[in-house]
Amino acid sequence: MLEPTRLTPISAVVERSRALFRTDGTRPLAARLHRLAALEAAMKKHEAALFKALAADLHKSQFEAWSAELGQVHQQLRHTVRHLKQWVRPQKVNSPLVFWPSSSWLYREPLGTALIIGAWNYPVYLVLLPLLGSIAAGGTAVVKPSEQAPATAAALEALLHDAFGDDGFCTVVQGGPEVSSALLAEPWDTIFFTGSTTIGRVVAEAAARHLTPCTLELGGKSPALVDARVDLRTAARRIAWGKFSNAGQTCVAPDYVLVHKARAAELVDELQRATREFFGEQPRQSADYGRIVNERHFNRLRTLMGGGRVAFGGELDAGERFIAPTVLTHVELTHPLMHDEIFGPLLPVIEVDHLDEAARFVRARPKPLALYVFSSDADAAERVLRTTSSGGAVVNDCLLHLGSSELPFGGVGASGTGRYHGRYSFEAFSHLKGVLKKPFAFDLKVRYPPYRASLDLLRRLVG
Repeated sequence: MLEPTRLTPISAVVERSRALFRTDGTRPLAARLHRLAALEAAMKKHEAALFKALAADLHKSQFEAWSAELGQVHQQLRHTVRHLKQWVRPQKVNSPLVFWPSSSWLYREPLGTALIIGAWNYPVYLVLLPLLGSIAAGGTAVVKPSEQAPATAAALEALLHDAFGDDGFCTVVQGGPEVSSALLAEPWDTIFFTGSTTIGRVVAEAAARHLTPCTLELGGKSPALVDARVDLRTAARRIAWGKFSNAGQTCVAPDYVLVHKARAAELVDELQRATREFFGEQPRQSADYGRIVNERHFNRLRTLMGGGRVAFGGELDAGERFIAPTVLTHVELTHPLMHDEIFGPLLPVIEVDHLDEAARFVRARPKPLALYVFSSDADAAERVLRTTSSGGAVVNDCLLHLGSSELPFGGVGASGTGRYHGRYSFEAFSHLKGVLKKPFAFDLKVRYPPYRASLDLLRRLVG
């Protein structure tokens, strides 16, 4: 493990990565594909260690570890390999007639050396998926895994060293907030950060000092809107799955539910039914239910629980960092429960008179990372999509937009800036360079002084 504050200065780590990038050895398509293959091979080799680490940090089952982390990275990696040759090819676009003869092109070049700061809730996925984009773009990277998932951070370091060695192509730096601060003090070509909105502001301020472009994948309070016209049992099952996966520690988990008052009591009953089907009468004993990452977050969630009345759930065990799947009603809208991102297995249910009122409720608050609308009325669902703003959205389900390589994933406003997944990961670490090419032939004198009658000709050409 690198301990940069004691053994290797951060600046030396950055310079080694920059030096490798300056050799241009990371740019050829063959080199990018070779490193993507090396990453996939190392992931397969270290899969058992990753499963073990995720279980140690988050009590994450192998199914959830594969479906929401490793499998997603494999799927995105293979998509990237299939399409990268097309992505890197210069793209011809139209040229203005006034520049005839000429041709216009879009070139995508690597931004350079990236800082990737991962998060603890999906500690494999949120490091390796951005890294895919950096590799595909032809850059180098310094990776900072979350210290709050220490077993996974160590497993990732072993995996990435196995895949890439120690030549500076991908360097893992371990440590806490002081190491993150030292890394952010360095000039980077781009920064990719996943985490809270609060820390995202710190990252943005640090990046601004060096005019560094950054992608910020943050969070917020992602709502689920439930119409009166809906298959309530299916909606409840999908909301419960989206909320209580990873013990609610998902940036796009439904943070609260706005439900038509005529269906509210029924929804709570169906949520309870679904939760029992998933985890049994004793979720603590379920191999498929996670734990809160640490004591600080456990205590924070215990405090948030006071913002409503427990409809079901509510069981706590500080020693295990266990909080049962919990639905809250009679919610106090001024309580921190409804202002802070919950990031845990607490689901407030709020009654509204109709779906348009629910949309107004969402519009009156900061723009969420995701929005989920459940309705059998396609026009009503479309109206919600058109009158609200969110990073992404799903109709009649939760979370699934993350799994598509064809859809961009990212926030808007306080929920983040920039986007990734599929081609958008490649674009996030690339600079789009406009290039115009002209031959030496046809060097028309009308473009040069003295202009005399050239203005009328110019007006006709551009008009």
